[in-house]
Amino acid sequence: MGGGKRFAVLLCAEDSDYLKKTYGGYFGVLVGMLAEEGETWDVFKVASGEFPDDEEISDFDGFVISGSTSDAHSNDAWICRLIALLNKLDSLKKKVLGICFGHQIISRALGGKTGRAISGWNIGLTAVHLSSSSSKLFSSLKIPTTLSLIECHQDEVQELPPKAELIAWSEKTGVEMFIYGDHMMGIQGHPEFNKDLLLHLIDHLMQCSFLAESYADELKANLGKVKPDKDAWKKLCTSFLKGRL
Repeated sequence: MGGGKRFAVLLCAEDSDYLKKTYGGYFGVLVGMLAEEGETWDVFKVASGEFPDDEEISDFDGFVISGSTSDAHSNDAWICRLIALLNKLDSLKKKVLGICFGHQIISRALGGKTGRAISGWNIGLTAVHLSSSSSKLFSSLKIPTTLSLIECHQDEVQELPPKAELIAWSEKTGVEMFIYGDHMMGIQGHPEFNKDLLLHLIDHLMQCSFLAESYADELKANLGKVKPDKDAWKKLCTSFLKGRL
């Protein structure tokens, strides 16, 4: 049982019709991975200016920040507002899990540096290596020290915030995961994704002219049997968010 806990997804992207119809939007995808019986899950479309008010914040046990096609290093009004909210959540020691853009914006809010990845786009299945300190952190979960994860990003955390701890890296991305205190954690990849979602995102990025059609076709041809370690990631994310580590 979830014990009546309450969580919120801070949605940083617009849902496509396909996502809404097939998965109930990104909110549905994230809740599908993270929600347990007895919990309440709400969504705030922060990219559209919809934020929890100050009185509401204390009602939540934790927050999840989604991916986005926006840049975490930009100064759009909603991004600046999200940074202010994150600083408030940090001061209240609220649990916050950031995914992809969410990972980058947590880092920025806490004083780290984000920007374009030197190695360019990282799209596909990546082997993520947990650091020795994180294997101690996650020892109760009994998960492997190398996990397959779907990635889709062109930005990255370039410098960790002061006092943040690196807990995973990959050949292409130096900061795959970090933890800050025991209440904030960022994951650069997409533990919530399956192959279908990645294919849809590649098409979406191509339609928005983020990716050339030839590159998108090449990526899709190379995906083959994409099988991320979804169960291990689910265990890791839910255990962190719900204070079970």
